[in-house]
Amino acid sequence: MYSTTRIIQIAISVLLVMLSVVPHEVAHGWMADKLGDHTARQAGRLSLNPAKHIDPVGSILLPLIMGLLGGPIFAYAKPVPYNPMNFKRETRRRDEALVALAGPVMNFIEALAGTALYYLALNGFEGALMSEALPIDPWLEVASWVVSILYSYVYVNLMLMCFNLIPLPPLDGSKVISIFIKSDGARRAYYQVQRYSMPILIAVLYLIPYAFGVDPLGWLLDVTAGNLCNLLLGA
Repeated sequence: MYSTTRIIQIAISVLLVMLSVVPHEVAHGWMADKLGDHTARQAGRLSLNPAKHIDPVGSILLPLIMGLLGGPIFAYAKPVPYNPMNFKRETRRRDEALVALAGPVMNFIEALAGTALYYLALNGFEGALMSEALPIDPWLEVASWVVSILYSYVYVNLMLMCFNLIPLPPLDGSKVISIFIKSDGARRAYYQVQRYSMPILIAVLYLIPYAFGVDPLGWLLDVTAGNLCNLLLGA
């Protein structure tokens, strides 16, 4: 059984992931639009309205199940459409990489914004409590929740950034790596991995940790997103 507090924490985590993946997807479309492909704009996807991007399975059900199972919470929104054939031929591979990078960069921008709000909230509550302008007990609980949510928001965005930079199709990192693969045959073979990406992710997320007690993805996210989060928030 899950406590009420744990259920609230999972619900907040899922909500934060949903709020973080929407700007991520919009950033892909925005960059493609700037590079000459207006597919996303024509499809009405250059909008921060969650209803245009949320995928019921990938944005709600999947992160909810992962949260209940106690693993890292990931999610995906409906991919913003773009057509690389609308990019200039001579810069097409570079432009595809820029479109891919736009999503993780947006997550980093969100993390920086969350960091600023975290310190504002932390300093604001500390100042109010020290001045005794507020009753201590209820506001300590409010302060704890607000600061905790902002901390989670920063970490979620850093986690999404680092996770999406993994060079495994169809993650964004694969588009960046592909510009360094010169042979068309090697590139096609690399993207053949995409059909196995979901089983690979499931194995890395759950099967390997359960069977061998080793969590490579958790270790990677701790080293990258975890350390960045500690650096930004001074934890």
